Amino acid sequence: MEQITDPKFYYPSQTVIENANAKEYDQMYQYSIENREQFWADQASLLRWYKPWDSVLDATNPPFYKWFNGGKTNIILNAIDRHLETATRNKLALIWEGEPGDYRTFSYHALNREVSQFANVLKSMGVKKGDVVTIYMPQLPEQLFAMLACAKIGAAHSVVYGGFSHEALAERINDANSRVVITADGGYRRGKIVELKSVVNKAMELSPTMEICITIKRTGQDVYMENDRDYWYHDLKALPIAGYKCDTEEMDSNDMLFLLYTSGSTGKPKALMHTHGGYSVYAATTHKMVFDIKPEDRYWCAADPGWITGHSYIVYGPLINGATIMLYEGAPNHPYPDRWWKMIDKYGINILYTSPTAIRGLMRFGESWPKRNDLSSLRLLGSVGEPINPEAWKWYYKYIGQERCPIMDTWWQTETGGFVICPLPITSLKPGSATKPFFGHEVAVVDDAGNEVKPGEEGSLVLKAPWPGMTAGVYRDPQRFKDTYWSKYQKQGWYFTGDSAKKDEDGYYWIIGRVDDVIKVSGYRLGTAEIEGVMVSHPAVAEAAAIALPHNLKGNSIHIFVILRKGYEGSKELEHELVKHMVEHLGPIAKPEEVRCVDSLPKTRSGKIMRRVLKARLQGLPEGDLSTLEE
Repeated sequence: MEQITDPKFYYPSQTVIENANAKEYDQMYQYSIENREQFWADQASLLRWYKPWDSVLDATNPPFYKWFNGGKTNIILNAIDRHLETATRNKLALIWEGEPGDYRTFSYHALNREVSQFANVLKSMGVKKGDVVTIYMPQLPEQLFAMLACAKIGAAHSVVYGGFSHEALAERINDANSRVVITADGGYRRGKIVELKSVVNKAMELSPTMEICITIKRTGQDVYMENDRDYWYHDLKALPIAGYKCDTEEMDSNDMLFLLYTSGSTGKPKALMHTHGGYSVYAATTHKMVFDIKPEDRYWCAADPGWITGHSYIVYGPLINGATIMLYEGAPNHPYPDRWWKMIDKYGINILYTSPTAIRGLMRFGESWPKRNDLSSLRLLGSVGEPINPEAWKWYYKYIGQERCPIMDTWWQTETGGFVICPLPITSLKPGSATKPFFGHEVAVVDDAGNEVKPGEEGSLVLKAPWPGMTAGVYRDPQRFKDTYWSKYQKQGWYFTGDSAKKDEDGYYWIIGRVDDVIKVSGYRLGTAEIEGVMVSHPAVAEAAAIALPHNLKGNSIHIFVILRKGYEGSKELEHELVKHMVEHLGPIAKPEEVRCVDSLPKTRSGKIMRRVLKARLQGLPEGDLSTLEE
């Protein structure tokens, strides 16, 4: 295969353009801005409702916007129930593979039976409409069944990633006032058992609200079970209470569907609420248009359901669209670095959506591993979680997509519920750019006073108008919601994303990183993503994290931590070479004070580097809230 040239744009093929669900962008985008409510009403009308809405958008109490107000629905009506009336009922809804190699599949008909059984079990435990159920599990089918069962009976779910400590779990249980938690005895990761039930046991000791724990048997090790509190799910499922039929609860469009805690890259996690109506419309629309979902597709979002990516693009968006979803329990490089590529080959996966961290992690092992497998079934790729550096983008495009799969590089947040800036399959791509706003979004890069900055200049990213997938607020803390997201540009009524960005002369957006992650050196502003991107372009570097520390002369100095690729060893010589590399590519202003080779970087469970932790460690200061830190 020829070496990738480095044009300004990477163009989609004619085949991709001809088959795209959204065949045109500019006119459609303009229409969605000028007729925002009508655009979203058109999308909502593609879904099933028990009762239509009275108004598309109720903006009488900003920033607490209500979408499809007066409408009656339930996300399950669209994610499962309506599919049972068509041929989709016999189609695969879920393919699951466990790390040891075991696998299970479920049609939409079978999915409905499993969800109904789980819903009936929850009902028998006294779970009712409006309750919050905490889910702390590995990536098992039952994790999805539990989420969907909660939604079906009108309870909200709070999924907590199955790697959190017992203190972090207890904090979230208490914050949500949960009386029921769903877990498993354990899960598999890198060939080892990850204990889960023992973590939950410790958490329950710190949670006065907790009354019932339902446990799925996965790994089979001995776990402590307390009478009248702990129940095995397989025992409950075998009882007459767990029938295959369960009515879906009729919900108001603005009733809470789930709580989800932010990843906390900048501080204490917030419990964000999402609702049945607007979120359903937004997750389904963005998923269908950006990933170009077709009835025959097998779609794999390699995230964890414990994060918003998993909620919107493993579970709800794909199921509403009647897709076949892939779910995998374990590590991407176990037992060998081609585990993912093997599964794409084995199951004929058409779409892969993952994080730059995962891509860079697999890049370290070189291109020989993907080449051992047939990846010709892939037709679209996606990236999520942080800005992707051009080197990783190009590797992903060349060796995984084989230079024919457009990469959907998506920018969005837990708060937004779904994609905000992203390409469509028909979009000409620039490696490292999230491209343009999704339909209905007016996006701007502004200075602190709210003035739009010139093309190429950096500023704060703001969203000027409400959208259906937006969070309904911070659970039981409306003031924090207003202060965090709406106070900075209160006068204009804009949502402040907390991210810095720039827009180029072609109208393409480049996400630089959290505003907190912008480094000012001698009056110049440098984004951590830009610095790290240059560092990762060196052949020895797999990952990098840049932070700023106070400096008498410059105001701030740059300190960089790097993880090396396989085959390289850390040395003073290499560190000097990396400093030189930075100066050559970004100029003397970006000269780091030091470059340090390390074995690992502190990350949130969703893969974001926690720069504040690195900063605190270097300065010998308290590290703050570490509940979201991956161990």
